[in-house]
Amino acid sequence: MERLYSPWRSQYIEGLSKDNECFLCKAYKEKDDEKNLVLYRGKKVFVIMNLFPYNAGHLLVCPNEHIGDFTALDKDTLCEISTVTQQMVKLLELTLKPDGFNLGYNLGRAAGAGLEDHIHNHIVPRWIGDTNFMPVLAEVRVISQDLKEIYKRLKENLEKVL
Repeated sequence: MERLYSPWRSQYIEGLSKDNECFLCKAYKEKDDEKNLVLYRGKKVFVIMNLFPYNAGHLLVCPNEHIGDFTALDKDTLCEISTVTQQMVKLLELTLKPDGFNLGYNLGRAAGAGLEDHIHNHIVPRWIGDTNFMPVLAEVRVISQDLKEIYKRLKENLEKVL
């Protein structure tokens, strides 16, 4: 068996809260946006970069409140999630110039939700040819850009789309 070493994953494993605190709520409460990769804070929602993305620039649009039931969201939160998602698509287009996007929610474990108790809308930038053999054969994603560098570039352009 071949081994692919990914020492950066140890940061994730070691950083998991022992008291099972929601990592989204923790990032929102801490107010250290650069450390937690929180890109934007709105009235009802915030945007955070996915620490273990499917692709470079993978963003999560999340309610500020810890809500796991999509049907329990109030209309103002739903509206803001949609508006902010639209703004983040524009931001990613401006900054990373992807060829397309995958947008959506994973509601429930059967639907692929890694975090069921705090819903979030995924924005995954896609490029023609971005899929390769690594996810298929090795169940590994290769992200070719540094998260902190992408965060910095997105922050620089954020005001242009708000």
